[in-house]
This record gives sequence, C-alpha cells and structure tokens, in this order.
Amino acid sequence: MSKNKLTKFAENETFPNLFQRSADEHGNEQFPLRGRWRQDYFKNDNPIIVELGCGKGDYTVALAERFPMENYIGIDRKGARLWRGCKTAIEKSLHNVAFLRIGIDRIDAYFGPEEVDEFWITFPDPQPKKERRRLTSPNFIQRYKEVLKPDGMINLKTDSREFYQYTLDTIRKQGWALLVNIENVYQPPCDPILTDIQTFYEKMWLREGRMISYVRFGSNILSSSPYPHYYQKREVE
Repeated sequence: MSKNKLTKFAENETFPNLFQRSADEHGNEQFPLRGRWRQDYFKNDNPIIVELGCGKGDYTVALAERFPMENYIGIDRKGARLWRGCKTAIEKSLHNVAFLRIGIDRIDAYFGPEEVDEFWITFPDPQPKKERRRLTSPNFIQRYKEVLKPDGMINLKTDSREFYQYTLDTIRKQGWALLVNIENVYQPPCDPILTDIQTFYEKMWLREGRMISYVRFGSNILSSSPYPHYYQKREVE
C-alpha cells in the first residue's frame, strides 16, 4: 500500500463526517445512526438523499451545495476515494453531508425503514457478466425499497447502453413507476442538474463521445411529483 493511501486512511479516522466500520464490528451490534440520521447527525427533519458508489463524492458534495435544505450521504467501499469527498465537504463547511464506508449490500443495516427519500446511482460498474451485482438488479432494488419512503425515488445516470436498457427492463418487470427517462441528457433542452455536475468518469466518457442517460423511478406510481424542484419538466419517453 502506498504512503499516500496510508496518510489518507489515517486522516479518515479524524473526519467527523465519515463513518466506517471494520468487518468484525457487524455482528449483532446495531449501527447507532440507523433510523436516527436526522435526529442525531443532521439535527433536522430535512430529506435524506443517498448516493450509492459515490467515489470521490462529486455528486454528493455538489448537490449538498446546491440544496442546503436537504441532507446528503455518500456511500463507497474505497477509503482513499471517500477521503476526497470528506475533505471537500469540510473545506466548504457543508454540514448537510456525511459519508459511509460500507458495502451497498448491507445498506439496511445502516438505515431504518423509510428513512431515505431518494437514491442516486451515478456511473455504476455495469457488471456485464454478473447480473446480481448490478446496482439496479432486483436483488439491490429490493434492498433499497426496505429503507425508502413509500414515495421514495431512485435516480440513475449511466454511460452504458446495456445498463440503461437493463434498468428500464427491470423497472417494468418489478412494477416500479418510470417517472423520467432521458436517453441523452446533453440533448437540448438540458436539465442543469444533470449536465452541470460532472464526475471524473463522466468527463472521461464525454471525451470519448459516449451518450449519458438518466432514469428516475419510484416504487409507488402515486408518488409525489416526478419532477422535484431541481428538475425542469421532461416527458417520459
């Protein structure tokens, strides 16, 4: 392991906005913030939006800056990546941001029922040979549903045509409501929230000429407006 990584891991231990647990801590011990993120960490009743596989926290931090009346939590396994997100949030004095270093398959151990308002999934590994590991597979969607509010939403942004189509098929088969479907987010009229925030990987994919797609879906067809305050209205295709 490089000295740079070791330095970051050591600094991670000092960050007040990072929560990480070792494998031997899981057992039967309940994560203390489970079901209590609003009361004990954010100390408000604002919505909780979780980014899955957040990497360096580009989206988590950018959304938190734009919407200070919402709480954001970024999740990733990689401590060196999370270091950057934590550091940036602290440097910007963002108190509506937290990060979790955990595996997404254990998300129900860190959030209580109906505790999450929305999920963001930005440029996940499409896992072409391992369907169960795709972050929009029925296996994962069921886990999200366990902690989502009844009218909760899931947002996906991807450069993979196969993953995009797979997600649309999964939404239909699972009976979820497809609320927004934009095949190319950079085709006018553009929604600024989908084009102004660009992750490291998105910039790379754009340089390669890849199309970026966006899907928003919910488990309840009677969910509140599919177009929250930070989206322009777009028709579902």
